[in-house]
Amino acid sequence: MKLTLIIGASTNPSRYSFLAAQKLKAMGNSVLLLGRRKGEVAGQEIHIQPLPWENIDTVTLYINPGIQTAYYDYIVSLNPERVIFNPGTENREFEDILVSKNIIPVRACTLVMLSTGQY
Repeated sequence: MKLTLIIGASTNPSRYSFLAAQKLKAMGNSVLLLGRRKGEVAGQEIHIQPLPWENIDTVTLYINPGIQTAYYDYIVSLNPERVIFNPGTENREFEDILVSKNIIPVRACTLVMLSTGQY
């Protein structure tokens, strides 16, 4: 299964990042979590500092474009296959950077992709 990094992870059960972590794990995917506050979701620790993880297939974003700028270099350094821009996180500038680095930007909802077998 694909290793997914969720950026914008939250322990709040009403947040889409929380639901995505739960669904990814339930479907057998490996998940890493990066958020603003420590905690745990789906048995995984939420880290508050970016770590040099390896073999990331997908980064899925739950942070707004203004916050994303601080993560551009970090995400590119992970060299994921794709970055999913969930609704409200669309960022043309970052998408262009990703394309220039041969990383696929995807404008989609992670939860919908999982529900429809497109993940």
